[in-house]
Amino acid sequence: MREVATAPLPAVSVTGGLTELVHANAERIPDSVAFRRKTSSGWRPVTARQFRDEVVQVARGLIAAGTRPGDRVVLLASTRYEWTLFDFAIWAVRAVSVPVYVTSSAEQIEWIVADSGASAALVETDRHEELTRDAFTKAGRDAPVWRIDDAVEELSKAGAAVPESEVHDNRRAAGNSDAATIIYTSGTTGKPKGCVLTHANFLAEAQGAVAALHPLFGKNDAAGASTLLFLPLAHVVGRMIEIGAVWAGVTLGHTGNVRDAVSDLATFRPTFVLAVPYVLDRIYQGARQKAHSTGKGKIFDAAVDAAVAHSSTDSPGPLLRLRHAVFDRLVYARLREVFGGRCEYVLSGGAALSPRLVHLFRSVGVTVLEGYGLTETTSTATMNTPDAFRAGTAGRPLPGMSIRISGSGDVLIKGPTVFEGYWHDEGATAESFTDGWFATGDLGHVDDDGFLVITGRSKEILVTSGGKNVSPGVMEDRITGHPLVGHAVVVGDGRKYVAALLTLDHQYFPVWKENAGKSAAATVTDLLDDPDLRVELQAAVDLGNAAVSQAESVRRFRVLPVEFTPENGYLTPSLKVKRTVVTEAFTDEVEACYAP
Repeated sequence: MREVATAPLPAVSVTGGLTELVHANAERIPDSVAFRRKTSSGWRPVTARQFRDEVVQVARGLIAAGTRPGDRVVLLASTRYEWTLFDFAIWAVRAVSVPVYVTSSAEQIEWIVADSGASAALVETDRHEELTRDAFTKAGRDAPVWRIDDAVEELSKAGAAVPESEVHDNRRAAGNSDAATIIYTSGTTGKPKGCVLTHANFLAEAQGAVAALHPLFGKNDAAGASTLLFLPLAHVVGRMIEIGAVWAGVTLGHTGNVRDAVSDLATFRPTFVLAVPYVLDRIYQGARQKAHSTGKGKIFDAAVDAAVAHSSTDSPGPLLRLRHAVFDRLVYARLREVFGGRCEYVLSGGAALSPRLVHLFRSVGVTVLEGYGLTETTSTATMNTPDAFRAGTAGRPLPGMSIRISGSGDVLIKGPTVFEGYWHDEGATAESFTDGWFATGDLGHVDDDGFLVITGRSKEILVTSGGKNVSPGVMEDRITGHPLVGHAVVVGDGRKYVAALLTLDHQYFPVWKENAGKSAAATVTDLLDDPDLRVELQAAVDLGNAAVSQAESVRRFRVLPVEFTPENGYLTPSLKVKRTVVTEAFTDEVEACYAP
């Protein structure tokens, strides 16, 4: 058993919960640009004072509509300015926000509405409104459902008769131990559980993250620090960025669709962003595809090799420095422009990013800082920082956080950001703690310098019929590093050997077809048994097998004629593969891997 901890920061006295941050900024830096709001004519600035006033107006409207302290209010919308506005307005009346992913099914929405006991909802689309109204009806509750596009004006008008002092009285009465939100877990397996996070959890997270990442949140050049948020605010990591930006006075922008991220990055030009590994891998694969399709593939690949070598050594030689400088003009500058040209850091979590890509982006001038955490730890518990960086790890604990590795390799966490329990589920809460430590369900170890390395999930360990324990994550990460592979799902529990289900990358597939002399009209289904395709994919599998023992290696694989997306249910909203859903949906393909 091993433990590593980081000393806590001096306690910061914040009364009134998270909404107090909004009021403090309006008093301290009233004319600072708190947000840049996306409009048809560009990014419109919103000052700290204007945001405070809008929060109060909407809060008065919520009170007029009957929202009371402790009530739960559903937020079902894409990442947008109004999402953050309503988040803080809900807290201003001492109510509790309940985020729901925009890709949620009718069954999931019904469960969250019923289980949380929500009394109102804010939704974005016709479909959201229909599903949410149906959920309230099935729960036997008559509740208001507002469309978020109209709700600001509607509630502002409705709240005109409510004294502003009533909002301030609620704010002053708020306690940091009050529930701020109930976030339902993504549900890769089982029914989602409602994770209750308090104002104190978020305040501790914001304080620790801003302090550890001061070069990001405390940038003091003429333009100031800014970040563009394009991942779901329904996910706890998005909320951490939202609250951290308000805490530190960082200008925040929102993008509702990840497919718009590249174009919006170019116009918003943030100094840092949050991105999951899948997005970063797609940025790399997109750049590689473009280079190869325009006859510059060899230059691009050589530039990547030079970047990885340059970042991997503390003292690059003169020849490597020269090559790096040449490639900076030819290749790296264009990669920086993908992030808007000003971005110096990317915060990444949710899964491991290939160390090779970490080194590539770092050498390009965009340092990827990987971290680790869960909804139950209010997002990040450990983080690489500009001052303490090690590629391939999840970093060291944030201030006040402790990590323990049990004798069996389980990762346990303790600290002020750890939640107190699940909503109305004492049994699940009790099962989640071991001697006061939160049991993450992940496996890992801490290196000699205190950096956490995640090696897999205990629930995802495969045990072959020969008794070999296999952690699929290592191989899956390596296999998906090949540009032609979209996702890899390793199987083999109770089987004689390990196999894999592969999907093709929809961006690179046309490039591969052209290079391999295949018809441009050929679909994945047309080429499932194509010998050239299988040779290429075998090379990807070989990359994965190189990282493990022979007993753990993938012996056979099958290609799936689909793309995994949140919309078709094979990925969670945070872009993690739903392993159980995939293996159940493609039982025949799994069995084919073991056919004689």
